[in-house]
Amino acid sequence: MSRRTVNASNAAAVGPYSHATWASDLLFCSGQTPLDPSTGKLVEGNVADQTRQCFDNLFQVLEAAGLGPDDVVSVNVYLTDMDDFAQMNEIYATRFSSPYPARTTIGCASLPLGARIEIGLTAKRQS
Repeated sequence: MSRRTVNASNAAAVGPYSHATWASDLLFCSGQTPLDPSTGKLVEGNVADQTRQCFDNLFQVLEAAGLGPDDVVSVNVYLTDMDDFAQMNEIYATRFSSPYPARTTIGCASLPLGARIEIGLTAKRQS
């Protein structure tokens, strides 16, 4: 099987992976950390600032695939501190409209490059 991948020129990758891979009408987006693609460095600030950057990066990948936020069906959020849940949730609510995608939020010990959050998602191309 040859992979049909998507890479956005204005989203960063810190390893040997594609930003997203198609499987039929589903687009599986790799997790994005809050890297500023213009500097390659983590966005400084609180988890709200980092959440915004994760979504900015993910939405660039969606755009490169011809999709948008309304095509997202599932989101996975990884937080290094569950006390950041409320801040993340506030930003999350501004990036999608009701009905919201399914979501899982997981607390984890650490993330690449010292990020406080990483977000991945799955989207579906509309027929």
